[in-house]
Amino acid sequence: MSKRVWTFFCLIVFLSFSLSGCYYFSAKKEIANAEKLLSELKGSGGDKQAPYEYCSAEKFLEASKVEFADGDYKPAKGFAERSKSASEAGLAAVKKK
Repeated sequence: MSKRVWTFFCLIVFLSFSLSGCYYFSAKKEIANAEKLLSELKGSGGDKQAPYEYCSAEKFLEASKVEFADGDYKPAKGFAERSKSASEAGLAAVKKK
């Protein structure tokens, strides 16, 4: 194998590992943020006052954790973002009441 092909192969392997690592850490951070917002929503009575938002946030977080456990970090991050959005909407609804 020529040196040029070997260098190209190593570069591709390095980039694939570094990009997958980025998704890993960003998904893990989003899941932690979503858990924090969901606990804030539950603590403020969101499960009673904004049940749709609370249930949505809970299920999106659950789906995010499943995807993360399967190694699918990009969808895990997406579900965690949707969970955060639902929690924020629930917190806004609770504060209105």
